Amino acid sequence: MTYFHEHTKTIDATTLNFPSNEPKLNVLSLFSGAGGMDLGFKGGFDYLDSHYMENPYSLVFANDIFKQAADIYEDNFKHRVERRSIIDLELSEIDNFITEQTGMLVPEIDIVLGGFPCQTFSYSGKRKGLSDPRGQLYLQMIRVINHYKPKMFVAENVDGIRNSRKNKAGKDIDKSALDVILEDFEKQGYEVQYKVLNAADYGVPQTRRRVIILGLRNDLGTTSDVFYPQIKFDETGQKTGSPWKTSFDGIDDIWDQINNPAYPNHTSKDISRAKFYPGKKMQGNNKIPKDRPAPTIRAEHHGNIEAHYRSLDGYDSEDMDGWRRLSVRECARLQSFPDSFIFTSSASSAYKAIGNAVPPVMAWHIARAVFHTLKNLN
Repeated sequence: MTYFHEHTKTIDATTLNFPSNEPKLNVLSLFSGAGGMDLGFKGGFDYLDSHYMENPYSLVFANDIFKQAADIYEDNFKHRVERRSIIDLELSEIDNFITEQTGMLVPEIDIVLGGFPCQTFSYSGKRKGLSDPRGQLYLQMIRVINHYKPKMFVAENVDGIRNSRKNKAGKDIDKSALDVILEDFEKQGYEVQYKVLNAADYGVPQTRRRVIILGLRNDLGTTSDVFYPQIKFDETGQKTGSPWKTSFDGIDDIWDQINNPAYPNHTSKDISRAKFYPGKKMQGNNKIPKDRPAPTIRAEHHGNIEAHYRSLDGYDSEDMDGWRRLSVRECARLQSFPDSFIFTSSASSAYKAIGNAVPPVMAWHIARAVFHTLKNLN
């Protein structure tokens, strides 16, 4: 079975107009974190020089075990997060939670979202793949999908999942973890495909490649009915007319605004003070580029947060004594969170929540392509 289709159907999300009275689709979110994917599906936010219109979705359930991320989610979305592990939750408890939140006696779920944990597949991790218990949490997403039978589901993970080849027993196998996962999703009665999307292609000032799996319930259509979002930017601008946004575009205006209350999470307390180590090759010993998108923002903190491309006044650009690490707000900007999204946690927890998130702007494009798919089924 081929799950990767080089020439998938695409739609320009920015050209879609949904009537204000459009019935909203109910979304159940798993592994929600601080809510990057959920914010993209919700829409209705401003980022840099663009407004991202509200989308016709209703978020009816969110779940995460990272307390600080759940706190951030609740403070920004104004509804409760189920904080117990999805492993420990009975499906009836999820039903009851949704009923309490929405008043629906029999919850009808249209979309399930899930960025199941990626550390075990990441190139920067130990690559234990499906043999790591975290690598098997996608099975909990399948359990939920099998219960609610949503029209579609959206799953997200790191690009490294395509090359991870450890099975659940830790043995090397002749297929990737992604192939195993896609087969398991397909067995639930879904037409399944994946595509690798780069956040930079959608206006995020960061190169962040992620596997996006879309599943359409097979009584509704086939993979040929599914739309992915059309790219809006490319590296040079030759393909789309718009070159990638750069680190400069994303954060330069707030370099000298430390402690300005107009920019939350951009105080002296929101900047890692971990030392730099001249001559050592390590992730945190680098400046991000000024005239290109930033590298992938990771779910790490302190010594692994890169330095701003600028230097403090009076210092040569190569003198690490004049470097400073990116603030929480600058990392959030590079992930495409709007300035109105507040990270109500310690800087350490905020860095982690931001690095784990799906860029909201990329998620917004995915959300609109998904809605367009469902609206155009025969």
